Amino acid sequence: MAQAMKIAIVDDEKDMRQSISQWLALSGYDTESFGSAEDALKTLGANYPGIVITDIKMPGMDGIQLLKKLMGLDSALPVIMITGHGDVPMAVEAMRIGAFDFLEKPFNPDRMSELAKKATAARRLTLDNRQLRKELSDGGQIMQKLIGQSPAMERLREDILDLGQADGHVLIEGETGTGKTLVAHALHAVGSRAGKRFVLLPCAAMDEAALMKRLFGPMDPDDSRLPAIEEARGGTLVLEDIESLTDGAQARLLSVINDQGNPPETRIVAICNLQDEGKTCETALRSDLFYRLAALRITVPPLRQRGEDILTLFTRLSEQYADEYGCDAPQVSAQEAAQLLQAPWPGNVRQLINLAERAVLQSRRGTGTIASLLMNDHEDMQPVMTTEGKPLKEYVEAFERMLIDNTMRRHKGSISSVMDELCLPRRTLNEKMAKYGLQRSDYLD
Repeated sequence: MAQAMKIAIVDDEKDMRQSISQWLALSGYDTESFGSAEDALKTLGANYPGIVITDIKMPGMDGIQLLKKLMGLDSALPVIMITGHGDVPMAVEAMRIGAFDFLEKPFNPDRMSELAKKATAARRLTLDNRQLRKELSDGGQIMQKLIGQSPAMERLREDILDLGQADGHVLIEGETGTGKTLVAHALHAVGSRAGKRFVLLPCAAMDEAALMKRLFGPMDPDDSRLPAIEEARGGTLVLEDIESLTDGAQARLLSVINDQGNPPETRIVAICNLQDEGKTCETALRSDLFYRLAALRITVPPLRQRGEDILTLFTRLSEQYADEYGCDAPQVSAQEAAQLLQAPWPGNVRQLINLAERAVLQSRRGTGTIASLLMNDHEDMQPVMTTEGKPLKEYVEAFERMLIDNTMRRHKGSISSVMDELCLPRRTLNEKMAKYGLQRSDYLD
């Protein structure tokens, strides 16, 4: 759920504070007011969940001094300055310091609401990116769709952290449902552009005329947005389904890239999502554009190549849905674990998410099995698959690891409770946990 944004109003005039607060409240914003910059600084700081609207001229610490303090605490905090007539030079100075924008008295309340909307959207993106960066940097809190200990996922996380620090354009490839857009968010969040603009443009969702207008401009008179290439200036522009760009759009994009210089003012992350056999992003794009975008490249692994991650993901997802629906998570049998591991997963993680939710709903009704859901998704799948594809030993070990992991998590790391439930002596349990890389400390509250 998106974090609710606050608006801090700083003004020494009580009537002005109340007027601004009432208008913004009518627009659906949560406001808090301060009669001085000194009072505001007791609350405002790094990661403040909102924006600031402040008067420039105030007794004691004025708005410019407050702005400097806030920029020192959090340079990405949007601050909108209110100026009096003739204070435009001060407003220009404020913009130079880092103000988001300014309003000149007497201002149009609708203009204030418009600026507040833009500023809160930018702030929400900044905070989301910071949280994502924190999660990616902390190996114990890798976010849901990037979890897993398979070599493929270890490489993906390393690639994200490495390429996130670079400035060049990036090409992300992979099958549908693998999480390519999440990877694009992660690249932005862990790099030097974190907190700057992040603009996502789904190229396949628009016809050519609408796409050209949204990407390069000019925008319609009633559209307050900037063209995407301008909106993302200094940050990251993500182009989903880059292969759907027409020749004309590709040529225009290449021209923009060539004009940016090195390092580019705006980083472009292109997402390629080709499904046709024998067709690649390289053949779908003009070669000069392809090589400019593919200087840095990430391939997101399909789910079928992630081994035991499939069981880990299914377990986490089913537990989350079970909490949401107020029921127990379905129990996975050894045969079902083997089928989960060997399923073709054409829809990848997106398909697994849907399967986990259906499995929980089915379990709540007390009908059906995970195997039946898999059979419905993959009509050519045989009921028993443990003798095909991989040695039986690998399926048994994967199931055993999942069983111990689930039991440890359910009992919050209580070794004695796990021993009782699984009927295992302590030595055997310790040996199996060491074999599968499971540590009791990971399950303690």
